Amino acid sequence: MMLNAIIIDDERLARRELRSLLADFAEISIIGEAENLTEAINLIQTNKPDVVFLDIQLQNENGFDLMEKVEKDFKLIFVTAFDAFAIRAFEINALDYLLKPVNPERLAKTLERLLEPEEKTEISLRKLEYEDRLFLDFGERSRFLKISTIKCICADGDYTQVFTDDGKKHLVTKSLKEWEDRLPEKYFVRIHRSTIVNLEFIEKVETWFSRSYQIHLREMKEPLTVSRRYASQIKLKFS
Repeated sequence: MMLNAIIIDDERLARRELRSLLADFAEISIIGEAENLTEAINLIQTNKPDVVFLDIQLQNENGFDLMEKVEKDFKLIFVTAFDAFAIRAFEINALDYLLKPVNPERLAKTLERLLEPEEKTEISLRKLEYEDRLFLDFGERSRFLKISTIKCICADGDYTQVFTDDGKKHLVTKSLKEWEDRLPEKYFVRIHRSTIVNLEFIEKVETWFSRSYQIHLREMKEPLTVSRRYASQIKLKFS
């Protein structure tokens, strides 16, 4: 299997070093390089690569921004000198991250994952933090979603509808249970078997019938119901 790859890095020597390391892998064909986001966008749109090696810190630009400007039809591997930033952001968003200077053995393991057939595996993922960003598929587009912009999440079959502070909602291929397991408990609480809310967006809580409540979120017309099962959690959050 031959995969076409693009390297995006503002340092010419870093691009040359990575290209040299990748030369040992016959399955990887480097079809282009870019030193800024404008060049990267043109390369991706024109060449439709299978994999993109992307630096985080470009000159006066941020590699994150690329993902909001292109269709993500490729595997993404970050190459960075910033350990903490890369780990926090890319554990959950990219195929892998590599730290500069790139270790050949580490690169080999990454490419082994890239080339092996995709299998559905259960992965234990870390808890999200409020300022984290998730890279999610929204229909035909993919982009980063900042956790702090989520107002509420509602179950929709095997998927979920994510309502954000810009008034939009997005269908996401994640279950409500996955969101509950990973969202920061300080800010998010489950109020119903089908609903999670962000406490930062609650305007008021009203007593409803059968010892339940209704929650009103900012700039949402319809209130959300708190079932009796989860009412105690709401009380604890505001006690």
